[in-house]
Order: sequence, then C-alpha cells, then structure tokens
Amino acid sequence: MSEWTVHGSRTIYTSPWVNLDLVDVEPPGRARYEHHLIKLAPVAATVILDESERVLLMWRHRFATDTWNWEIPSGIAEPDEDLAVTAAREVLEETGYQVDPEALERLAYIQPIGGMSDAEHTVFLARDAVRVAEPVDTHEADRIEWRPLDQVQQMIDDRQIVAGVAVTGLLQVLARR
Repeated sequence: MSEWTVHGSRTIYTSPWVNLDLVDVEPPGRARYEHHLIKLAPVAATVILDESERVLLMWRHRFATDTWNWEIPSGIAEPDEDLAVTAAREVLEETGYQVDPEALERLAYIQPIGGMSDAEHTVFLARDAVRVAEPVDTHEADRIEWRPLDQVQQMIDDRQIVAGVAVTGLLQVLARR
C-alpha cells in the first residue's frame, strides 16, 4: 500500500485550542474526497511516583463524555515550549507539586487519534515531586490523591482510569517494573 495523496486543505474553524481543516485527499486506488482533520497543539503528561510506589492521580469530570475518572496531570504546550517544561508546568498548576523538567524520564509518545487528528501526546515519569503550593488550576480536579501503583491495573480494568494519555503512561510504568 502506498501513501495517500493530499491535494490541498482549507481551515473551516480555528480557536486558540483547535483548528478544524477539510483536507482534499486521495487514497491509493480510490476517489478523492474531503476528510476532516483536527489540528491540536502537542500535549505533555506526567506519571508521578513517590518512594512508596504510589502514583499521584486527579479525580475529575470530563464534560465531553460526561464521565468521572482518575487522570494524571497533562496539558497543552505553549508555542515553542519544550515538552518537559510543559509537563513540569502542568504538574505544578494542576497539583501544587513541583518536578524538575530535566529529571523527567520519557515514557511514551502517542498519536491518540491518528486517523482524524495530528494530536501528539508525550508522557513523562517523575519520581521526586515536592509539594510547594496549592494547585492554581482548581477547576482541573475534584480531588488529588496518592494511590498505590499496585491498584492501577484494576482501576484501568474497572474503567476508573480511561483517559488515553493516563492509561498509556500508567501501563508503561507497570510494564517497566
């Protein structure tokens, strides 16, 4: 199989968070058509472990799916911002914990919906988080808790952890134990 041919594109919606384009594509051996493409800024996320092998999780509601679940800190990179810096900034804003961007270990790179979006998520691991403040982004989580890493697989199985970036990062940590 060969690559699809892109004949052009046009933006039909834009905002600070998302662009929606219609792309004129031609799959190999198929007719041309317009395909929706969602363009998003890169996202950085962090799995934070403490010395007792507990993971810091945020209990939050997602209006788009009307679900509550446990997540890891994550957020959108500013233009030209290093992803490790983004990850550390989001940890501080969302949890009040500080991590050193230079000490972060890269766990995974994923394209969560590659057929419809250019979204890229990078997940990091932090081990030496220090509580330095109250979270600034108080709307991000109903509560923040340290949960035993040994419970994570069951939490995923029970659909208590469903966000793709969280599942990916946490499964990477479990696989590398």
